[in-house]
Amino acid sequence: MVRNRPRHVNRLYKSCFYSLHLMIKTTNLLRSLAHHSHLKIISLPLSSALIIIVYQFESVRVMFVKATASIVNLPPCFGLKSRYKHRSVKCVGTAANSSVVNGVESNGKVGAVLEVEKRELVGSKVVIGSKSRFNDQKLEPLWDDGYGTQSVKDYLDLAKEIIKPDGGPPRWFCAVAGDGNDAPLPGSPVLMFLPGMDGLGLGLILHQKSLRKVFEVRCLHIPVYDRTPFIDLVTFVEETLRFEHDLCPSRPIYLVGDSFGGCLALAVAARNPGIDLVVILSNPATSFDRTQLKPILPVLEVMPDTLTATIPYLLSFVMGDPIKMAAVDAESSIIPNLEKLSNNLTSLLPRLSGLSDIIPKATLSWKLKLLKSAAAYTNSRLHAVKAEVLLLASGKDNMLPSRDEAQRLSRNLQNCKVCYFKDNGHTLLLEDGINLLTIIKGTSKYRRTWKHDFVKDYLPPSMSEYTSALQVNRWFQFATSPVMFSTLEDGRIVRGLAGVPDDGPVLLVGYHMLLGLELAPLILEFLREKNVIVRGMAHPALFKLNYNNELHEFSYFDLMKVFGALPVTPSNFFKLFSSKSFALLYPGGAREALHRKGEEYKLFWPDQPEFVRMAAKFGATIVPFGAVGEDDMAELILDYDDVMKIPVLNDYLRKTNEQGIRLRSEMEGEVANQDFYFPGILPKVPGRLYYLFGKPIKTEGRENMLKDRENAKELYMQIQSEVENSMAYLIKKREDDPNRGVVSRVINQQLSTPVHQVPTFEP
Repeated sequence: MVRNRPRHVNRLYKSCFYSLHLMIKTTNLLRSLAHHSHLKIISLPLSSALIIIVYQFESVRVMFVKATASIVNLPPCFGLKSRYKHRSVKCVGTAANSSVVNGVESNGKVGAVLEVEKRELVGSKVVIGSKSRFNDQKLEPLWDDGYGTQSVKDYLDLAKEIIKPDGGPPRWFCAVAGDGNDAPLPGSPVLMFLPGMDGLGLGLILHQKSLRKVFEVRCLHIPVYDRTPFIDLVTFVEETLRFEHDLCPSRPIYLVGDSFGGCLALAVAARNPGIDLVVILSNPATSFDRTQLKPILPVLEVMPDTLTATIPYLLSFVMGDPIKMAAVDAESSIIPNLEKLSNNLTSLLPRLSGLSDIIPKATLSWKLKLLKSAAAYTNSRLHAVKAEVLLLASGKDNMLPSRDEAQRLSRNLQNCKVCYFKDNGHTLLLEDGINLLTIIKGTSKYRRTWKHDFVKDYLPPSMSEYTSALQVNRWFQFATSPVMFSTLEDGRIVRGLAGVPDDGPVLLVGYHMLLGLELAPLILEFLREKNVIVRGMAHPALFKLNYNNELHEFSYFDLMKVFGALPVTPSNFFKLFSSKSFALLYPGGAREALHRKGEEYKLFWPDQPEFVRMAAKFGATIVPFGAVGEDDMAELILDYDDVMKIPVLNDYLRKTNEQGIRLRSEMEGEVANQDFYFPGILPKVPGRLYYLFGKPIKTEGRENMLKDRENAKELYMQIQSEVENSMAYLIKKREDDPNRGVVSRVINQQLSTPVHQVPTFEP
């Protein structure tokens, strides 16, 4: 209970809390009967402590609204019409001084809510027939995350509806889909969005659909004419936070704070160090005392009423990049859709006048004072923040010095990681190219329990992430035109992946090219042809990078984590095989990927056949494969031996590797040399990448036999031989490929030809 609260109030709150649990049990009982009758139950988020029961019998519908007091003091919900595409918004919030909130009277009578019941939009928990949000669900690869279906235009249009005065104080709302199919996965954590200066709570509009799949999303709405002090806002969010924590204490709670909301999130985290929090900050306003607008702010406050219409346009130039905002739903391609981008920009600019209604002059003056007090309060309590923090900082923020502030906060917060976006403005979450869920996944911040699990917490890539990865790798894909071959059960070699099993568990074992050049094409092709995620096992040191308070952009390796990369550990192997996944293993590890001059296509495998015995325990199918083509793309001119002859640099590398995570420390010889370094390479006119997946080796039913170390070693040597034979086959056969060189491919093929359809040799 909250400190310094009278005893009789605490007793009342405790009674209300027990009443809520009784109501939940009653609802669960009714839900179990729903499959055998015409009873349909729709329940609101637990934080609202509300239950709405809809009884449907033939053409008669009766809706009862039942509201109970809760420790967050939230009265009945209200429906809010919106301009979401096929969506509406359901709001839950306080209305202590208002008897009617958008058609729902505080005495329980229902008005405008009846207009939305046909769309089944009341509540975030929807039961449709026999389908429940508690069913065993999972996201499939290339799922639709909805990115690009909403834009800043929708934000401005919806703002016209939500800013209508209702006399109510701050409240929470949840955007829900009209078809009821966006219920989050079972066990999903709660995500509470805290808005920026606008206070609308619509800042996640570009990310709502994807976030609702894996989070219980709550958005804070602060009405335009509300004048709640900062400390009261902190208390309001804090009480909701504690209530959610009491309901599911084993799950983390996510606080996403945008600008002003960043101060609010940090303040709440500082006051609740005992709650497991993941705080995500987007250009937090903790640096408001150093804003670039400081000379202009006094002018805005005393600006005559006749000139207040110019405020939105002044703000639009400092809040974000209109081009990036307009590009959100324009198709991504090598050549941007300039016509659609132009149309989007043309339709966006007139809507900026709506900002004068979102932030009128009086509200602007209040917001500036609120920001000042928020920054001062939060900065004095940074030392008390124990939460896990992910800070998103923009390089072109014209409102706040976000770049410098990110470095300051990373030094002052105990557990903070910075993700830097050098080409974006202040309104980061409303700009093109920023997918919040992708960032959360790529930085390994998504978890359902106290610790991130690389297997259980993994979310497969969506279609928009797959498309984005193709764009990132488009020139490499074009230059190398990867060719995939596989071996059927009868030994025939065919183009494509038909010879690789469709169902797991499957272990792909192969040769690691220089710098892992073969990785991206392999992962993307398995997704394209088989709709399968291949989980690449990587060196654990790559997941323990120490950034030393430096600014790091969302990197290629972060993207690889989105596409399944995870540390190579026995426990992760166990979990992957248990979940019937596709795993990718390079026994040669860093020694192969960072090989020396003249060691192309040479294997550096250890003697222990442990992965064979693990695979046999789960009946996994092992597919050996070879890959060639690095010698057609680059020449190694500076290897590890050369680097270690350079003074100063050799001491730095030796010290760095000694402090890092060591694998195979108990081994001897070259296979134990896993030191990291960056080789010097000279690019060539690109050739082509070739892959050959050998005949699958089944271990099902052979567990007892392979428990014997000698039998396991024999199979291990067979796999190694298959990999070497595959590479020898490709090196020989590629001489017959008329399109081996990029020049010949450009001359003989249209540029629009998909890379997997470019002709090659006959196997």
